[in-house]
Amino acid sequence: MMNIDNILKLVQSGDLDIAEAKRLLEEGLSGAHTALAGRTPEQRANDRRVNDASADAGEKSAEETPIRRKASFPPLSEDAVDDSLGYAQLDLSRPARTGFPEVIYGESKSAEQIAAIFERLAAHTDRVLATRVDADKAAYVAGRIPGVKHHPEARALTWLRSGEAVPDDGSYIAVVCAGTSDVPVAEEAAVTAECLGSRVERVYDVGVAGIHRLFRRLPVIRGASAVVVVAGMEGALASVLGGLVAVPVIAVPTSIGYGASFQGVAALLSMLNACAPGISVVNIDNGFGAGYNAALIHQNGTKRDEK
Repeated sequence: MMNIDNILKLVQSGDLDIAEAKRLLEEGLSGAHTALAGRTPEQRANDRRVNDASADAGEKSAEETPIRRKASFPPLSEDAVDDSLGYAQLDLSRPARTGFPEVIYGESKSAEQIAAIFERLAAHTDRVLATRVDADKAAYVAGRIPGVKHHPEARALTWLRSGEAVPDDGSYIAVVCAGTSDVPVAEEAAVTAECLGSRVERVYDVGVAGIHRLFRRLPVIRGASAVVVVAGMEGALASVLGGLVAVPVIAVPTSIGYGASFQGVAALLSMLNACAPGISVVNIDNGFGAGYNAALIHQNGTKRDEK
């Protein structure tokens, strides 16, 4: 029979619902005096040891089992949003909720808007990333905000408060692309993952037209925590790698290809219909989405390894 403390701990950990707890308590109260009266002092001492061991095991399970670990979310309040710019409501509590700050999508924003949002985010977080920023906008923002780095191929801007490179702890993400024409999308994925705190190994121009090039780099790819595969044309590289690695593969179709590729739709459909397991697919040319997902996989795996 469990004591009241054990029942409460099981309810708090989510392993026991309220109705079952009520039944156990009612049974315990009605039979407690009768059961205890007939037990020797030695048996009662043994009961206490069993209950203590059960409580310890329950606490350990609740603390160490990931599926039972409850996220600690910050309270939702007006203080978590900065709407002083008028044209943007900055989500300042996003790092506490998701682990990563809000990212600026620069495609249709003016240089002044990007710079103003960048400044506000930099005041509240340790890193800022802006994607889809052309050269003229990038020059304006970099000239206005010290420490901003422009990544021309990725069309991205990054800023780190510490200014330090990603620490080399031995784990990394592999970003693999089929052809040199796919590099801009691959770089968007790589820069995103690096800004979010992951180390990246780049493996470029290893498409299926010369597949022996891919096999030369397999040891590096297989050592990664997650693999981003970027390919246009028929998008076959994702299926090939899906059958060669034992980690999640995130496939990115690109709009590179001749007329029948339909600006990346052919590669998208090929990747969605891949017969190799373990492949997830993001939208056409969405290097950012792939890099973000890979960083989540990598860093959650790293946290588990540290424990």
